[in-house]
Order: sequence, then C-alpha cells, then structure tokens
Amino acid sequence: MSQPPSESDLEWVQMVKDIDNLPRAETQVQKFVRKFKQNPFVPIGCLATAGALTYGLWSFRQGRRKMSQIMMRTRVVAQGFTVTALVLGVLYGVASK
Repeated sequence: MSQPPSESDLEWVQMVKDIDNLPRAETQVQKFVRKFKQNPFVPIGCLATAGALTYGLWSFRQGRRKMSQIMMRTRVVAQGFTVTALVLGVLYGVASK
C-alpha cells in the first residue's frame, strides 16, 4: 500500500493556485490607454510635434520656405509643450504618492 501524500508533495498545487492569482500583463493598447488617462497632454504634444515636422518638411519640399520656417518654429513650441507636460506629469505623480 502506498502512503498518503505528504504536505511537501502537494506544494505544487498551492503554487499553481498562487500563479493563477497573479495579475495579468497588460497589452500595449491597455498600457497606452492607461498612460493617456494619466497624462493626456504628452501624446497630444507628440502628435502635434510630429504633425508640425511632417507639414514643415512637406512645405520645404514644395519650395514654400516661409511656411516651412513657421512649421519648424511650431515644432519647437510643440516639443517644449510635450517636455513641460512630461515633467509636470512626473512631478504630479511624485507629489500624489
């Protein structure tokens, strides 16, 4: 006759239960949505920067120098906005803890 399993023989059962209770890793979309809700100005600033850069380069290629210069200056302002939003978001996160 075999002996009943000891507690050490069944440790793996508890380990499997513990693993099932761990939080699931979030997807890229879930992470983006969470971060966007925390500080929406950073992605907006990034989009504004990319848009100004793209339109400025397109204007430069079309030979519209004045519009190209305006858009490059707009890009710098948008980058400043993005960096400021990032720093303020970090400071707010540190202060709220």
